[in-house]
Amino acid sequence: MKNVGIAELPLHYGECPKWLFDRMKKLGKCISEAIILEYSKDEFLNRISDPFFFQSFACVLGFDWHSSGTTTTLCGALKEALNNENIGIYIAGGKGKTSRKTPEEIEKICEKINLSTKNVERLIYSSRMAAKIDNVAVQDGYNLYHHCFIFSEDGKWVVIQQGMNVKNRYARRYHWISTKIEKFTEEPHNAICCDKKEDFVLNMTSKENKEIRKISVELVKDNIGKKLMRQSTLNDFFNETKNLKMPFHHEIKIDKNVINSLIKAYEINPKDYEELLEISGIGQKTIRALALVSQIIYGKEISWKDPVKFSFAHGGKDGVPYKINKNHYDTTLEILTKAIEEAKIGEKEKLFALKRLNDFTEF
Repeated sequence: MKNVGIAELPLHYGECPKWLFDRMKKLGKCISEAIILEYSKDEFLNRISDPFFFQSFACVLGFDWHSSGTTTTLCGALKEALNNENIGIYIAGGKGKTSRKTPEEIEKICEKINLSTKNVERLIYSSRMAAKIDNVAVQDGYNLYHHCFIFSEDGKWVVIQQGMNVKNRYARRYHWISTKIEKFTEEPHNAICCDKKEDFVLNMTSKENKEIRKISVELVKDNIGKKLMRQSTLNDFFNETKNLKMPFHHEIKIDKNVINSLIKAYEINPKDYEELLEISGIGQKTIRALALVSQIIYGKEISWKDPVKFSFAHGGKDGVPYKINKNHYDTTLEILTKAIEEAKIGEKEKLFALKRLNDFTEF
């Protein structure tokens, strides 16, 4: 069974020191190359999409064990380290304004590696849909501010993105991998780690909300936008039903923007929930309104479960479990760099030795 998942981390402010970031780039490059040489590009993507491996990778490079900066700094280091190497793995996007440049960066990279127009369009669509789902279809109170799109020259991809909740000062990380997605709109995430659950999360990708998704599309096709123009809130929708009682998390104003987006969706006539989400202007309020109207009309209960499964803890940059020893860090870099250079010319003894050491220490 696939573990659908999110990683949740406390917000930390400040920057990674240059001396550490430079070393993170070098060591990140060495480890990535070692995985690709020993296994494959597909295995690298598979591992980086796993939040446990991702967190461990950041710890090995020396960053904070539980900070939100773990995500942005590791992705930033790998982006600078791998994009100029001829190893078949490329990274677009990043934090803040850089995240909005992801489609443009994908196009530029694909032009260099001669990917077909069809593949480029599919990669850009996947990037946008992953962001739209975690910002709109999964309403957990965490607004995205980081989007990292990692892909291979074979067209396979991974998304690592992170959202921020300014009220509880936590960040939440979302992991995706193309090879494990059957539908964008049904539990598409690869794995979740989290130490905290929210009380009410509208997760429209949940299997439990499959019927709600279907009804939402039917409501759009039935021009629900015009019908809602006559109502001020969902509480008024069935005002002739005297005994109707709405829980507190159902209350929502049906404002003009929601009405307009529903009318626009009706005109586009989406065939399914994915096409509905893809429409520009379909945001959180519209998706939430459709779900709640679906429940009122058809009596289908909405699942409000936070899709969190696991928790974890590691150690890192700010002295836990110990401060970084620069000499030891550089020695590790030297050993790995030499092992990778020798492996490229067919001499893999040192990589095999590292693998045997790993086998020996596993218990």
